[in-house]
Amino acid sequence: MSPRPAHTVGWLAQPHHDGSGRYVSDLTPRLGGTVDVLLRVPLECDVETVHVRTSPDGEQQFAAARLVRTTDTDAWWSATLTCHNPVTNYRFLLGGGPTRYAWLNGTGLHARDVPDASDFRLVAHDSPPPAWARGAVVYQIFPDRFARSRAADRREQPAWAVPAQWGDPVDTRPGVIAQQFYGGDLDGVVEHLDHLESLGVDVVYFTPFFPARSNHRYDAASFTAVDPLLGGDAALRRLTKAAHARGMKVMGDFTTNHTGDAHEWFVTASGPGGRRTPERDYYIWEDGDYVGWLGVRSLPKLNHLNQQLRTLLFERADGVVRKWLGRSGGLDGWRVDVANMTGRWRGTDVNHDVARQMRDAMGRHAPEALLVGEHVHDYTVDVPGDGWHGVMNYAGFCKPVWTWLRDAEGDPNFLGAPVPVPLLDAGAVVETMRDFTSRIPWQSLVSSFNLVGSHDATRVRTLVGGDGRGVDVAAGLLFTLPSMPMLTYGDEIGMEGAFGEDGRRPMPWNEQHWDTRILEVYRSLIAARRGSVALREGGLRWVHADGDAIVFLRETADETALVHVARAAHAPITLDARHLPGIADGRPLHGPRPRVGTRSVTLSASGPGARVWAWRPTDGGATHGRRRRR
Repeated sequence: MSPRPAHTVGWLAQPHHDGSGRYVSDLTPRLGGTVDVLLRVPLECDVETVHVRTSPDGEQQFAAARLVRTTDTDAWWSATLTCHNPVTNYRFLLGGGPTRYAWLNGTGLHARDVPDASDFRLVAHDSPPPAWARGAVVYQIFPDRFARSRAADRREQPAWAVPAQWGDPVDTRPGVIAQQFYGGDLDGVVEHLDHLESLGVDVVYFTPFFPARSNHRYDAASFTAVDPLLGGDAALRRLTKAAHARGMKVMGDFTTNHTGDAHEWFVTASGPGGRRTPERDYYIWEDGDYVGWLGVRSLPKLNHLNQQLRTLLFERADGVVRKWLGRSGGLDGWRVDVANMTGRWRGTDVNHDVARQMRDAMGRHAPEALLVGEHVHDYTVDVPGDGWHGVMNYAGFCKPVWTWLRDAEGDPNFLGAPVPVPLLDAGAVVETMRDFTSRIPWQSLVSSFNLVGSHDATRVRTLVGGDGRGVDVAAGLLFTLPSMPMLTYGDEIGMEGAFGEDGRRPMPWNEQHWDTRILEVYRSLIAARRGSVALREGGLRWVHADGDAIVFLRETADETALVHVARAAHAPITLDARHLPGIADGRPLHGPRPRVGTRSVTLSASGPGARVWAWRPTDGGATHGRRRRR
């Protein structure tokens, strides 16, 4: 039982556990309930004893695991844990073999003591993420740029707008970039739901639809109505009804951190007599002046120490959260803009309180709604499992993928960083992913948005440079790893953009401007995900990460999927077929077949690409005992 560095080819011969249903009997336990956890130990590890260490009420405790099944290749150990606290951290202590002492946590096997930060976690909180989110494919739409209905021609354009025709290039000059107005609307989206359905989309996520004085609408002037320029409240209801009829969910976007300076609350607070109004305390003031988010004067920052403000946002039936969810508004969830900065200013930090209150209010009013927070760097301390269901996974997915697939001749800047992202090998990329994702509950990981770009970032087609097959690799990772894959409108047809605003180009509905090869890759990978329970709900077992290739398994009790992505041609990778029982009877879900022999499986690549191969495991493995709840 010799621990190996995370980047070497040895993972199939190492003990494995993850937070998926393959290894955990109850993914949404109740406080005080019990959960069975399984550990897979390859026989060559020569493990003699297994204990599970937890720390209820802050003091460590050890539970002996029992050997429940042995197959030709693996020993399966099981232990029963009690969810004594809302979060139960646990790790495995393995004895026997030449090492005789090793810990297994979310980052792998260690022959030394390690901090608790990467322990596995069970979370027993109210309002768990909705089941529909597991495995769902999310499509992000920037309303002004996706599609324009004929009704838009009859609307009077606002004074702030700089009108543009649909085929005009994006004007990125300061003073124009946020005001350039193409006139996309919600009925235009309804007219193109066929495209989303043919792609295989499950969730349509919109950047804000509230009235504002910009094309991005993050400077909301009200939370009580849909912008008339988008068609108003009735258009949103038409859209949600049409999407639901096709089996799609719809998510909105609003900013808990700030409003626009034209917002009705701020107009009252800053107007004559504003000092004596309740709205005055909805915002943060210093030295007689209001605080703007990041110093931007048009975005006054909200004061979440004010309980009346929080009631207006989260609790009231006509407040932002409740008004637009469920039957009342038609939405199925919220993405929260600037979630990481909400409730934080100097000596004040009520960020977690705000996230918990929003989740609790949603759980009581619309228990099947999803809550996702924006966070562009280290989100791990902000996701204990009781606030946002998940995050936009920039740090644990998007940025690592960029460091592997960025054009070597390019100079990509990641969301305002002062230096370009480095170009790294696969080992460093997977280590980064494991480092971040091991520090949050599995429940939060699979309820997060994985993304390779967004309306705020470089388009993936521009990121990879000249060889468009780099998009295939990015999409291969996006649609096969755990979490909810999110693509931005137009990614599927090869739209470009050097940075966020440049990428907010109008969707070209003339198919002559589409990269149909990329479109077919997206359709194929989404179809693979939709057709595979392992890709939608399986655990994650890393197999190989070195240089130009990454290989991993997604596993349930009934299906295993092998994923191989390559950013370039590489030497063959040979896997021991003993650890992949049943692979010879598999089927291709996407890309070329692996070479499967009696003793080995060989993976090779002549250039950038992805393959997915799935089969029913024949070793039987082990199953959980009866699910226990108290």
